Amino acid sequence: MNMFLILLILLLLVGISDILNHFIPFIPVPLIQIALGLAFAAVPVGAHVPLQPELFFVLFIAPLLFHDGRNVSREAMWRLRNPILLLALGLVFVTVFAVGYITHLMIPSLPLAAAFALAAILSPTDVVAVSAISERVKISRVIMNLLQGEGLLNDASSLVAFKFAIAAAVTGSFSLAEASGSFLLISIGGFLGGALLAFFIIRFRVLIRRLGMEDVTVHMLIQILTPFFIYLTAEHFHLSGILAVVAGGMVHAVEREREQSPNFSYQIVSRSTWTVLAYILNGLVFVLLGQQMPAVLGEIWTSSAFNNGTVILYIIVVTAALLLLRFLWVYAVWWAGWKSKKQRLAKPSLKHTAITTISGVRGAVTLAGAFSIPYTIASGAPFPERSLLIFIAAGVILLTLVIASVFLPLLARREGNEADRSERKAEKNASIFIGEAAIQSVREEVNDENREAAAAVIDNYQNMLHQLKAEESEIDSLEFKRIETETRMKALEAETEYINALMKSKRIDQEMAFLFLEYIHRMEIAVTDKMKFRFLNLWTLFRKGAPRFLFLFYPNKEKRRKQRINRYAKIRQIKIEMAEAAIRAIKSGMTEENREISFLVISEYRKFIRILSRPKNMEASLKYTQMERELQEKAFQAERNAVQALFERGKISRETARKLRKQINIREVYWMEEHQLHA
Repeated sequence: MNMFLILLILLLLVGISDILNHFIPFIPVPLIQIALGLAFAAVPVGAHVPLQPELFFVLFIAPLLFHDGRNVSREAMWRLRNPILLLALGLVFVTVFAVGYITHLMIPSLPLAAAFALAAILSPTDVVAVSAISERVKISRVIMNLLQGEGLLNDASSLVAFKFAIAAAVTGSFSLAEASGSFLLISIGGFLGGALLAFFIIRFRVLIRRLGMEDVTVHMLIQILTPFFIYLTAEHFHLSGILAVVAGGMVHAVEREREQSPNFSYQIVSRSTWTVLAYILNGLVFVLLGQQMPAVLGEIWTSSAFNNGTVILYIIVVTAALLLLRFLWVYAVWWAGWKSKKQRLAKPSLKHTAITTISGVRGAVTLAGAFSIPYTIASGAPFPERSLLIFIAAGVILLTLVIASVFLPLLARREGNEADRSERKAEKNASIFIGEAAIQSVREEVNDENREAAAAVIDNYQNMLHQLKAEESEIDSLEFKRIETETRMKALEAETEYINALMKSKRIDQEMAFLFLEYIHRMEIAVTDKMKFRFLNLWTLFRKGAPRFLFLFYPNKEKRRKQRINRYAKIRQIKIEMAEAAIRAIKSGMTEENREISFLVISEYRKFIRILSRPKNMEASLKYTQMERELQEKAFQAERNAVQALFERGKISRETARKLRKQINIREVYWMEEHQLHA
């Protein structure tokens, strides 16, 4: 029961961290979560959760890396394979030797093998932490792809180096040839083994689907259990479980992109489930990290065997050595294969090198690895300076997080480079192109029978196009709001004039005219004062709802019902005419400045007219729905064909094409769900 309550508190702290980040956005969420975890451990009622490294890797690292493997851009990783490998492999081993020797020289009581172990566990960067920090700054896509690829691969290389360094420290013996061979076997075997296991799991899911088991819940359960199964199986055969789950995630990404099942709801559930799981696990990692801090810090801080100032100096020196070595390595390897013909940074600038350096934040893997240092060596003596090693590792984690939080926003403040802007512009232009292609495909199918359904589909696309074009214009948000308000008020004035004309011609009586004018007044308030409109809407709902409730007890209900039906039919027709008058007024006042905004408002009025004009009898409604479905399906297919055409012509990248296809799939799923609800 106590552990259950602790888990609930930890989850609550994860939620609180996001709330606090809303009010103090300049502090990254990981630092807030570490602080909350530290506070929970420090309070008298707080409980200490022992960190078991093996369990930590299985419960947290395995699913998070699997999730990252599913979402990482494989095209970008392949394009940047040279720098990624140089960072994930080369920099790790250079760090082990360079920082290991520096630490040994600085702390003579620390054996060289133990110093190598510390350097090895400090080598892996935490892609989760830097992703959280980068949410509030603009880092170029190339650097983010580089950091993600490095973070996925360097965990395995650093842990293998750490394993051999610990073995050397415990036994006192080390063989470079044996270590090299084992590293290749563990790494390559783990990656291939994870890919193979993922392939068999996917084939198993395909098999049960062919047997008729399309239950989304079952398939999601299998997918959630996949990273745990892959990691434990790889570790059982003494292979790299981390590389195995990364490979498994990548294989699942390929399967997701080639998914041919019509069960689109599975894709939505999968995406939503992993988003929630990743959010919870990421938060728990940093809260637990903070929760371990008091025990780690207290053992050294209160010990008379250590000078606190000297220990802090150790942390600063080690952190400086890590950052300086990373800076020099990044800048040097640029000339040794960093450049790529298809995609590269603008130039080997110090700014990009500094951003890549500072983004090398240490995190959960480092602390979990430090806690896995054994208490004793082969002779039975205590492991040399174990507490000091854990203390230094924890200090480096905090210091690198703080440095990244302070300096990364300063360096990346104007990092919104031309490459990213041009890619966003290309994506927007592509969206406009495929929208126009969809409209053209629907227009080619229009006949007298399906004209209304075609108008509904076309208007939806035109509304989307007007929004895209309005966003593309140079109008700022305040100017956009001003023009939109003027356009809507002009339309409402036209509606008011139309009602006054109907009243003068005796087509409606004063009571009905008052109802229409009251409706227009509410719309004017909605345009100019949204808060007042909400209160007015609540009052209107109450005022209309009360008579309807009393009507249930009215003795002559049938007669009253027929009167209301006739009255509503007349009101519906007049509302259609009001909307048409508003459209005429907007068109007459259209200028180059308000053109796109005018089209947006007109699209809303046309949609309103379509809803009021839809057939009310069941047979006609079903026929209309069927025609709308057929036209919309043709439009979606036209969108996909347009994306493929743009990609084949080289107008968009593979990444942009993949993103556009995903957007089409999502819109199609939501349209189908909405259509089923209204069918």
